[in-house]
Amino acid sequence: MRACIVCEKSGTSGRKYKRRGMEKKKGGAGSKVVGKSFRMVLPNLQRIKINVKGTVLRALVCTSCIQANKVTRAA
Repeated sequence: MRACIVCEKSGTSGRKYKRRGMEKKKGGAGSKVVGKSFRMVLPNLQRIKINVKGTVLRALVCTSCIQANKVTRAA
């Protein structure tokens, strides 16, 4: 699976719930879960050129690591 080269952040699994019915606070009988589907929550990975020990290579880095300046970008 694709992952960040710095923090090794990769996709995590989760569920998406499908609900039906009006909520109680809006005057209904309450919303019911009528379906659960599997989904993947993926990090925002960008392929950029970085400097690693003096060599330039292309790597997948998540945007949170780019914004935190955890990698040095190559020109």
